[in-house]
Amino acid sequence: MTSTIADRAGAGGATTPPAPGTTPGGRPSDASRPARRGRSPWIDFAGRRALGLVGTFAALVVLSFLIVQLIPGDPAVALAGADASVDEIEALRVSLGLDQPIWTQFANYLLQLAQGDLGTSFQYRQPVSTIIANRLPFTATIALVGIAVVLIVAVPLGMWVGVQTRGGRKRWLDTAFGAVTGLLDSIPGYIMATILVVLFALGVGLLPLFPPAYNARAGAVAYVLPIAALVIGPICTISRVVRRETAVVLENDYVRTARGWRLTPVALHLKYVLPNLLTTTLTLSGLILSGMLGGALIIESVFALPGLGTGIIKAILDRDFPVIQGMVLVLGMIAALVNLLVDVVLGLIDSRTLGGRND
Repeated sequence: MTSTIADRAGAGGATTPPAPGTTPGGRPSDASRPARRGRSPWIDFAGRRALGLVGTFAALVVLSFLIVQLIPGDPAVALAGADASVDEIEALRVSLGLDQPIWTQFANYLLQLAQGDLGTSFQYRQPVSTIIANRLPFTATIALVGIAVVLIVAVPLGMWVGVQTRGGRKRWLDTAFGAVTGLLDSIPGYIMATILVVLFALGVGLLPLFPPAYNARAGAVAYVLPIAALVIGPICTISRVVRRETAVVLENDYVRTARGWRLTPVALHLKYVLPNLLTTTLTLSGLILSGMLGGALIIESVFALPGLGTGIIKAILDRDFPVIQGMVLVLGMIAALVNLLVDVVLGLIDSRTLGGRND
């Protein structure tokens, strides 16, 4: 989104940028006017997003149930062990409800979810909600902290490079930035994690590993390598987008006019450049940040972090269907909520994104 500059009568023909949501003449823009029905655009936005979340949850329920049906092998055989007899395996299948028709199993699954019950683990005989609650803090820590680090680093970095290379200046910086970020962005997360382990844990011994270094004494330091492996790629991707958007915004007339008022660079960039590049940046960032959840699951496996990623892998190997289904549901809804948060932030920055036509 780019703003426009309104002409203001005054000495010397000075101009000032219009207030957010106004036309060059100072009148409210069509996008900023209240809906014709007299309701706040946030009400319609909340209704659409609520329906979207319901649809997402329904799709995840069906997907999570069908996924476990495609996993080869019989959970009863895996649970009973190699020495179990046919009768013992069959009795175990009956106790687990695996002997019932697939539509009956699905109906029972829906009934459990309606009661707020994610089921009981085949392997551990514990509620799935308890298993997820024990593992979720590890995944949430590296994912949420990683998202915050990406936004805090990528946006200022991309803006700085965009400002420094404005109008073809410092081509060496533009070339070096593109080459370095392109190279780092092309490295898969698990390979980046391995490189960081070799350099900083096994090499110089600067940072600990998961495990055995993960304990009460390791504290937050033990999360540095997993988070670093997770954020390097997204930082490179988003900073390149921000650099491009910064270059576009800096060429607009209202920025040239604001520059003529002899504003400090900080005031100019924070007030007139940053708000106008965030819409495009956050739209793309929402997809990237949601994808970081999947990256977090892979990173967990590299560092043996006892989060949802390693939990899903173990559940697949054990054919522990309820655990797989519960973790897929939780991860899918977390990704949906991240996208919802991005949409809310976009709405606060630019109310035009709240309209159904601009979604």
